[in-house]
This record gives sequence, C-alpha cells and structure tokens, in this order.
Amino acid sequence: MVAEKKIFANLIQEGQSIDDLFMVKEMIRAETRSGKPYLIMSLMDRSGEVPGRLWENADALMDMCEPGNLLQITAQAQAYRGNLQLKIDSVRQVDKDEVDFTLFLQTTKKNIADMARDIYSLASSAQNPFYKKLLLDFFDEKDFFNKFQRAPAAKYMHHAYLGGLLEHTLAVSQLAEMLAGFYPTLDRDLLLAGALLHDIGKTKEFAFETYPFDYTDKGRLMGHLVLGAEMIQERINTLPGFPEDLSTRLQHMVLSHHGRYEFGSPCLPMVSEAFVLNFLDDLDAKLNFVGRLEEQAPEPGYQWTDFQRTLERFLFVNGRPHAETEPPAASVQQDSEESTRPNSKQQQLF
Repeated sequence: MVAEKKIFANLIQEGQSIDDLFMVKEMIRAETRSGKPYLIMSLMDRSGEVPGRLWENADALMDMCEPGNLLQITAQAQAYRGNLQLKIDSVRQVDKDEVDFTLFLQTTKKNIADMARDIYSLASSAQNPFYKKLLLDFFDEKDFFNKFQRAPAAKYMHHAYLGGLLEHTLAVSQLAEMLAGFYPTLDRDLLLAGALLHDIGKTKEFAFETYPFDYTDKGRLMGHLVLGAEMIQERINTLPGFPEDLSTRLQHMVLSHHGRYEFGSPCLPMVSEAFVLNFLDDLDAKLNFVGRLEEQAPEPGYQWTDFQRTLERFLFVNGRPHAETEPPAASVQQDSEESTRPNSKQQQLF
C-alpha cells in the first residue's frame, strides 16, 4: 500500500494540525538552558522545507530523525518570531518503498530538456575550434551530460536541488554571452568555455544518486575546482594539437572562479574573463538564494528576513509566498537564545 501525502510544505498555514509525510533534510540536537535536549529539523518535500522542533524524547528519537529518513509526523503549525514552524508531537519512520519518492525530492522548476538544448547550443556556438571541440567532447558524452543534468549545484547554499547544476550553469553562460557582446575586448570563447565548464567538477564532488546529497571522498578531499581542472586536462590530453596557452587560460578560469583564497580558490582571477566569471557565478548564486527567501516569506510585500549567516546581514526581501505551485524554502537555523550546547550531531547548514 502506498502512503498518501495530503499537504505540501509550502501550503502549511499557521494554526493547522498536521498529520503527514515529510523527509528529514537536516537535524540538529540542541539543549535548552536547563539542559533538556530537543531536536531542530528541516522537513522537506518537493515543494520546499518547513522547520520543526521536537521537544519530547529527543535522544530516543534521534536515530529515527536522521537526514534522509521519511517520517509520518503529527504536529501543530505555529508562528515563531514571525516565521512558521512545526511543533512536533510524534514521529514514525516510514519505509521508502511505501511512498512515491518523487514527492520528496526538490527539483528545478525549469524544463531540463530545454535547458540541456540551450547548453548544447551555446557549446556549439564557440568559434575557436579547440574550445568548440573540447566543449562538444564533454556534452556529446551521454553519461557525463546525463549526470550533469541531474546534479545539484550545491549541498545547501544555492541551486541545491536536482537539476540545479544545469540551471546555474546555463544562467552563468547566458550572462557571459551577453557581457561578451557588451565588452568587445573580452575573449568571448574563453569566457563562454569557462562559464560552461566552471562547475563540472560538481558531478564528481557530490553523491546525489540517493538523498541526502553528500560529498564524495574525492569531493571532500579535493573540491570541485581542482576536480574540474583535472577533468578538462584529461579531455585535452585526448585532443591532438590543443594549444597549451588555451588550456592554461581555461583551467585558470575554473580554478579562480570563487574569486578569493578564503572561498576555496587556489588562485585569484588574473585575466579579464576570469573576473567576469567570478562576478557572474557569485551573482547567480546569491540571487537564487535570495529568491528562495522571497518564496518562503510569510506574506507578500517587502519584509525583513532573519539574520542570514551566509551573507552576514539581514535582508529586505519582496515576499512572494506560493507564487508557484511548489516553491522551495531556505534552510532551518538553530535558535540562538534557546540552544546553548550543540553536540556532534550539529551540522553546517550551508
């Protein structure tokens, strides 16, 4: 018998009694000032996320509430500091074979086939024969391109859903194409190749065949910038006569696109096209993050968010809740006043 889901996370309203299925995206064990343990969870379905608090029997239920588990939850929807959260009364683990698993995995809202065609069209438009050959060598390979279309762009911060890497890469590449026309001194093909390939290492950095997404051993040890540069060099080694200077500049684009050493770049942008790629990558990531905050806002119109640790500021967002059928929501954060002693179960949420 397939268990039914009755309400999606993005449609929950204050005051509702909830008895429904959710997947655990994040879980933290915390303690009140008096030392009583409780669980902070982010509960997800394909529409987004809703934070929840489990106050009773926290230690006994921790294993059941591990990220990736499906739970039947009874709870009350309440407002806390202006944000909706669930006060969880009970949880019961549900076998994944008993549900339609696609109801719980967040996926890009854009058409994957259309985006894939646009990516391939941009790759085919390169005028430099070496860059064009390299790009098509990647995107003509079925296994790679299928994985590229499915991968998330991040674990938490931006485009952290299936198809996110494709969506993010296309946006950065289209912006790069536009700016190359606006600034004619830029090497259009170098910028375009860098944009299309800047995050290919994420196909090896993340394990995303099952949920929750996690880092592979190589991904954690090396990171997607180095993995991406290695992937490019491996392909170039199979292309006779590929000029070394073209290879060096393209790999510099990939290795420097985070822009700063403290953000993981082993080198800083040192050519104009690398500066542009860094700015466009950062722009698209931040706008995706802010867009998710706008969609999870409790009401329409401009309003303040909670303090966003990743951006180190409050944000004044134009709320558009439920603007789409299933909008995503931002990650749950730990209560700074209630939680005093997080333990080893605490996770970095972005």
